[in-house]
Amino acid sequence: MEGNRIRVGAAATGIEHGPVIRANRYLKAKKMWRDRYLYLLLLPVVAFYLIFHYAPMYGVIISFQDYNMFKGVFGSKWIGLANFHDIFSNSDFYVVLRNTLLLNFLTLIFGFPGPIILALLLNELTSMKFKRTIQTIIYLPHFISWVVVASLIIPMLSPRDGIVNALITALGGKSIYFMGDATWWIIVYVLSGIWKGIGWGAIIYLAALTSIDPTLYEAAVIDGAGKWKQTWYVTLPGIRPTIIVLLILNIGHMMSVGFDQPFLLGNGAVIQVSDVLSTYVYRLGLLSADVAHSTAVGLFQALVNFILLIGANLLSKKISGDGIY
Repeated sequence: MEGNRIRVGAAATGIEHGPVIRANRYLKAKKMWRDRYLYLLLLPVVAFYLIFHYAPMYGVIISFQDYNMFKGVFGSKWIGLANFHDIFSNSDFYVVLRNTLLLNFLTLIFGFPGPIILALLLNELTSMKFKRTIQTIIYLPHFISWVVVASLIIPMLSPRDGIVNALITALGGKSIYFMGDATWWIIVYVLSGIWKGIGWGAIIYLAALTSIDPTLYEAAVIDGAGKWKQTWYVTLPGIRPTIIVLLILNIGHMMSVGFDQPFLLGNGAVIQVSDVLSTYVYRLGLLSADVAHSTAVGLFQALVNFILLIGANLLSKKISGDGIY
């Protein structure tokens, strides 16, 4: 109340005098000290982004240089957009760009609804013991490294002695080379990504479901609504802001594919579909030591993601009124 009176008094005069400013600063400092443990918990996250995301940003200068590792960032020759011209003139770039967009689009179409459906199903379970057991089981894949997942998937799908092909041949079918056929590889890629992330993604929606007022369900039951109509008219509208925010963030990553999954599951037989921007940058920057062109690809990737994020948010705000800001 004291802080509000000070601000109101300052607003009435139109001028914030020295004592008023000092009082406001004192109140803010007092509030920060009261919540010091919350800020302490936030500190590792802030430090992570400062060290690994913001501090290296000066390196984008390399994408405009004929970079020489012996001369360094500030000693290399400035060549403007020549690196970007080289990239856009390379046919391989458009192949990896197509693969990146295709895999992300398929993951978005088939993978995005998965956590929502799973959260709705878990929310209907009445036995808390059974619900916690199921949640624990489906959360575990998120914490398993892609190295471990790939080392399990590849032997299981082996055309010679894999358990999946053994079952297919036992039922009278023909053995399938899952990891050597482009179409089957894409299916394996999408399904493995869904399997690994669906449980973790459902956590967010389960948290959103707890914010829905239970009286809305009671009113729906009185109106004669069954489970399906309750879900359609109460549950989904209740978690709509969460769905929209996560959808916008997913669209904002359409140009980004994690390195581990395509690199570990991919092989020479399916490189025409498994080679994506992250593996392309790896080959350019580390294997070929072409730091300038790999940095240019990374900058292009970040700019397109930024444009997609802003565009998706504006479109969402215009259509539904919800967005990330």
